[in-house]
Amino acid sequence: MRAKTLRMAGLWLTLLAMQGCQGTSPAGEDDESGDESGDTDTDPSEGKDPESCAGALDPGPSPIRRLTRVEYNNTVYQLLGDTSSPADTFPHDEEAAGFDNQAAALVVSPLLAEHYMGAAEALAGAHAMTLMGQQTPTCIEPGLDPDSCRVEVEAFIRSFGMRAYRRPMTNEEVAVYLDIFDEGTTLGESDYAPEVGVEMIMEGMLQSPHFLYRVEFGMADPVEGDVVALTSYEIASRLSYLLWNTMPDVGLFEAAEADELQTPEQIEAQARRMLNTPRARDAVKNFFRQWLDLDDIEPRLSANGKNADIYPGYYDGLLPLWREEIELFIDHVIFEENASVDALFTASYSMMNQELADFYGVTGPVSSEFVRVELDPTRYAGFMTQAGMLALHSKPDRSSPIHRGKFVRETLLCQAPPPPPDIVPEAPNVDPNQTTREQFLEHSADPLCSGCHRLMDPLGFGFEHFDGIGRYRETEWGLPIDASGEFISTLDIDGPYDGVVEMASTLASSEQVTRCVVQQWFRYGYGRVETDADACSMDRVELDFAASDHDVKELIIALTKTDAFRYRHAVTP
Repeated sequence: MRAKTLRMAGLWLTLLAMQGCQGTSPAGEDDESGDESGDTDTDPSEGKDPESCAGALDPGPSPIRRLTRVEYNNTVYQLLGDTSSPADTFPHDEEAAGFDNQAAALVVSPLLAEHYMGAAEALAGAHAMTLMGQQTPTCIEPGLDPDSCRVEVEAFIRSFGMRAYRRPMTNEEVAVYLDIFDEGTTLGESDYAPEVGVEMIMEGMLQSPHFLYRVEFGMADPVEGDVVALTSYEIASRLSYLLWNTMPDVGLFEAAEADELQTPEQIEAQARRMLNTPRARDAVKNFFRQWLDLDDIEPRLSANGKNADIYPGYYDGLLPLWREEIELFIDHVIFEENASVDALFTASYSMMNQELADFYGVTGPVSSEFVRVELDPTRYAGFMTQAGMLALHSKPDRSSPIHRGKFVRETLLCQAPPPPPDIVPEAPNVDPNQTTREQFLEHSADPLCSGCHRLMDPLGFGFEHFDGIGRYRETEWGLPIDASGEFISTLDIDGPYDGVVEMASTLASSEQVTRCVVQQWFRYGYGRVETDADACSMDRVELDFAASDHDVKELIIALTKTDAFRYRHAVTP
């Protein structure tokens, strides 16, 4: 009876959460309201305002954002110390615009609601008694006094609720949870069961929209038109989920309680503190993991495999090493070298252990641990020539100028080629009498293919010195390799190049590429696609990024100083 009552209460709260989060916004808006006067200086560029910022203050859309699976796991760990990663069993988050944290795709299906309920029950059951021992000791003493217990429970509701909701609870909310507690005390095996009441409090909070979503209503008075500033607590959550993929820490909560997250300087100080922590590295890795499709390396390549006759050096044990190489390389460039984004494209070193060095044919002192390894700068250039990236965008039996070129066009230049025709000709079979380039040159002659392939193949040909598993080669089938290519239909780098090293250097110098990087970070950081209203915010980030010589950490800091980060349009109930 008790289990059924708890599950019905949990489902009721979950459905309320779903309805509440979908019903507080007017049509065409998101779900967060806000308001505040506070500091109205919106210029993070020290007097260098882009022309796009000359008009009225416009922060763009501010959609309500559900926690992703990564954010949910991190949050329950910070909240409860729970390491069970319950969200790993949830349905996968839908992706949009290349990322899994886009508000438009983060809906709650009935299946996900069931998972939320189950996770809330499990988490409450696992941690309620520990929290009671710490915060409501009177409730677990022999011969407990219900009145004294209830006083402690009210304090628990306020303290635990403040962290779960990531803001102080209202008196009305506290009263609701006290009623839930009172109901729960009657559902145990004894006449008075406070442990059941505390479990129900936790279950309710862990299924509330104020836990599952990042609900923002802002402050009361507009700063301009219908634009309102976010509260310090809301800014604390925006900072923590941008930089850490989790809830605020003690420092952010203290700053929010003191209302010291209102000026650009206050926000920047916290952002810089947070970037200096290991959790920031995890969040940056999460961005690159999604932007560069690193999650696909193991499942896609293990599913498709590689032709053992053509690539006898391939084995599935390489896949996690390939992914780790890219992740550690990016982390090293950004956090150890403090290098610009250009180095991600052009650095002539990588991170390897002995097994990976043996695969590459690298000689020299390498240990069983991953260490920095210098490479031939005439052959290797940053992540562009790392085996995981090259093998991912190849065929099982050959390299693939099409897929590699498509990766450059879509991911690095932020340009989508036209869709393929309804009937796509079969790719030619491997021919040891021709190089891959020679076989695929027919795309430029076939009018059915040329429209798309002229945008991809000339970019993919630059990688031809690397085979289908990402190892350097001088010849293919004993035939000389032509790795020349051409940039076509770009904003600023059209023209020929020879080889991947020259291609990578050209990409690193491209304004279109740096704009693409800013665009991707904007989408990841704000959980939505940019709009015309975001011109000022986007331009400010680009200016700050350029002023820092394209330092990725400074790009992240710049994201916290925009109108889109600090403000929103008010929501009318």
